[in-house]
Amino acid sequence: MKRKGLLVVLVMMAIAAIAGCSSSKGDDGKLVIGIDDKFAPMGFRDDNNEIVGFDIDYAKAAAEKMGQEVTFQPIDWSAKESELNSGRIDMIWNGYTITDERKEKVLFTKPYLENSQVVVVLADSALAKLDDLAGKEVGLQSLSSAADALDASPLKAKIANVSEFPDNVLALTDLKSKRLDGVVIDEVVARYYMSKEKGTYKLLDESLAPEQYGIGIKKGNEALLEKLQKALDELSSEGTAAEISTKWFGENKVLN
Repeated sequence: MKRKGLLVVLVMMAIAAIAGCSSSKGDDGKLVIGIDDKFAPMGFRDDNNEIVGFDIDYAKAAAEKMGQEVTFQPIDWSAKESELNSGRIDMIWNGYTITDERKEKVLFTKPYLENSQVVVVLADSALAKLDDLAGKEVGLQSLSSAADALDASPLKAKIANVSEFPDNVLALTDLKSKRLDGVVIDEVVARYYMSKEKGTYKLLDESLAPEQYGIGIKKGNEALLEKLQKALDELSSEGTAAEISTKWFGENKVLN
């Protein structure tokens, strides 16, 4: 009987452990959001090393609506989906472009911001349009939507070399050092640095690809997705999303 009793206890403990593992992320009242902390103005570190940005404020407001605490976890952006699917983070929320390939890996909210991939060059550069990049040195962030946009463009075959960087800041540093002729980058990011370093950069006339940002959640966690989308919809309807956008962009750019 003692052996049977012990067996029953072990079985019950195993069932409890399995149930705990299968519960939805976020159910404990805490959300861990994976970000690239060098992706201004969406999420980045200010002069005091504090993580700030549009997506940061937007996420905090959504978490408050959801009645949950939020932590921002800087991650290797090239491993973002692995971080999500491993359970180390609950969301990818930092200028995360919605693509068909990514839809196969994660759940997405409705788009909340429009963007495009553009090419930044130095202000005194003779380059003016995309075709001028033929035979030139170009940089971009590795495994980013900038890389996807360039891969899908016939322009890539004309470029002499494409260098990949862990983040946009390093790519722009090489551009300023003239080791690169141009950087493929998100327009919202490019315009932020253009406003901070006036007279340093300019954009080529054409863009590579239009796109939209969304928040990524692990597949199978529809409950968290629904709860988040409800919070985002409320932030839009009450005007909070517009206020956050105006703070960072000078206008309301949030999609309703």
